[in-house]
Amino acid sequence: MTACQPYIDEERRWFDLDAASTSSIRAMSITVLDTCSAMRRILLAPIADRVDLLRSMLEPTRDMYRYYPGEVDLLAMHLEASGFPIDRDEERCLDAVETLAAAGAWERMQRALDDALTVLLEATPGLGAPDITVLFVLGDPGDEHFMGPCQGVTGFGGISGHIVITLWPFPENVERLEATSVHELHHNLRFGPGGVVWDPMTVTVGDHIVSEGLADAFARQLYGDELGPTRIGVPHLHDDEIFSKVLTGLDVTGMQNFTAWVHGDPSAERFGLTPVGLPMGAGYAAGNQLVDTYLAATGQTAAQALHAESSTIIAATLRRR
Repeated sequence: MTACQPYIDEERRWFDLDAASTSSIRAMSITVLDTCSAMRRILLAPIADRVDLLRSMLEPTRDMYRYYPGEVDLLAMHLEASGFPIDRDEERCLDAVETLAAAGAWERMQRALDDALTVLLEATPGLGAPDITVLFVLGDPGDEHFMGPCQGVTGFGGISGHIVITLWPFPENVERLEATSVHELHHNLRFGPGGVVWDPMTVTVGDHIVSEGLADAFARQLYGDELGPTRIGVPHLHDDEIFSKVLTGLDVTGMQNFTAWVHGDPSAERFGLTPVGLPMGAGYAAGNQLVDTYLAATGQTAAQALHAESSTIIAATLRRR
């Protein structure tokens, strides 16, 4: 086996999480949890023990659901979000963990997040946010939607202080680990304290699409145009017909409608939502186009535009059409 980051506190129970590493920058810290060791232990344990082990691994994310109504079942959330299974595919998942460990995935993510935080702090004087906990977990190889249309990677960084990345180690995803991580960091700080307010009652498809475009632009700023864009949007980056279609939905409200416009019909259908005639990743591609027009017009970088209003970014594009 490839060695994962060792535990710092040896007196913790053997299934407890430790941090793979923690780096502090200007009183802000990012902690990438040592899910490598935790997942290995879960997958090697008797099936009867895996539920409790997985719950322990997920416990640091509980505060991410602070706005969720009622008690949150972290195990159910993990499985609904295409997290690795605990009742099948053990060998396949163990091999995938070893692939990620051999690639130095956890260490690479930590370095990328530290570097990206430095860039964002320099670009946004006075930027402040809570410490950030990063949970990096293996995806479910038996989930056809995750492995197919989602291309084996999903991320969530919209709740201040928490980032979750679920990934299957296809070579393209391993190559993009850094870009995926900093994409989510941009979300986390954009919607953090003092940043853009995400009000479920008034937020629009345009707000969501712009946030994805900015996060991709930030990843491209740091890692280039080949690795920076989110994979699901790449096939449509220069498709004017799709871009024009997405523009018709920018004012749509109601977060239940966002999946189809941002992620596309395959995801909408997966979750029983109404499709709108868009391919997977259409909103990401449109977001890149919107943001690139704004950045070109203002001379800003994506880091400097961290808190730019989506309406301003959209207007910059519409004036040129």
